[in-house]
Parts: sequence; structure tokens; C-alpha cells
Amino acid sequence: MAATPTRHRAGLGRYLEEFTVGDVYEHFPGRTITEADNIQFSLLTMNNHPMHCDHAFAAKSEFGKPLVNSGLTLAIVLGMTVADVSGKAIANLGWTDIKLTAPVHPGDTVYAESEVLDKRESKSRPTQGIVTVRTTGRKADGTVFMSFVRNVLIPKRGHGVQDIP
Repeated sequence: MAATPTRHRAGLGRYLEEFTVGDVYEHFPGRTITEADNIQFSLLTMNNHPMHCDHAFAAKSEFGKPLVNSGLTLAIVLGMTVADVSGKAIANLGWTDIKLTAPVHPGDTVYAESEVLDKRESKSRPTQGIVTVRTTGRKADGTVFMSFVRNVLIPKRGHGVQDIP
């Protein structure tokens, strides 16, 4: 059904023209990571490190309790950015400078924000451009636990899949 003056459709992502270098997007909502999330993700990805699933083992570590699989924290933080950064994206072009700076434990609530570092038109694709963002993950207490830089191929207005009738 088409959007009308009284029927509204939620947006997802942005077109190239809507990004401004220096803008910061606070992604909402946050996400509380459960023990079940951690164990299921670890099993799904065949990561059987006991720090993720063995409380007795983890209790003897410097952390004193299980750690959330860092692949899961990366996936959750990346997912939080989709509505603001890559909902209209054609492709992710890469992630660089991934830093894991603090532990995350089951029960922690995490939040994310992304800063636009660069925006440019594609040299080979005239209807698209590349946006570079730095995403930072923070726990509810403000501790930064992760950051990464991502390059995303974004369509210009009128050239996205959402624009095709």
C-alpha cells in the first residue's frame, strides 16, 4: 500500500545526499545480551572456547565470569547501525580498525553510535557513493568496549532498490 498524507511508512537508512561528515547517529534501542544469546551464537559459529560457556572455567580467569563472544558483540553493534547507516546500502565494502577495548559479559546492555567520517561519490558508479563511519559500542555504564570503521556503498536518491516501483 502506498504512503499517503495519513499513512506513514518508516524509513530505513539514508541516501548518499543525506549523510554529512561529522554527524553522529545514536542508535536506538540498546540491547541486553543474555547468556542464551552468547551460548547459541558460540555454538552456531563453532566457537567452543570455555570462556563463553563454562562458568567454572571462567571463574578462574582474570574476568571471574564468562565473556560474551566478541563475534556476537560485533554482530549486535553492526546490526544496531542498519536503521541509520546501511538500510539503503548496496553493499558493505569492508570493516577496518576493529578494536575490542573492554570485556562484555552476559547481562550487559550495550549501545552504539556512528560518526560519519567521509562521504564521496563513486568514481565508477555515478548513481552511488561511499560513506565511511566509525561505530563505537558502549556498555550502559559508559565503558567503550568496541569500535570499528566501515565503508558502505550507498545509492543516491532515486537510485535505490526502494525507489523502484
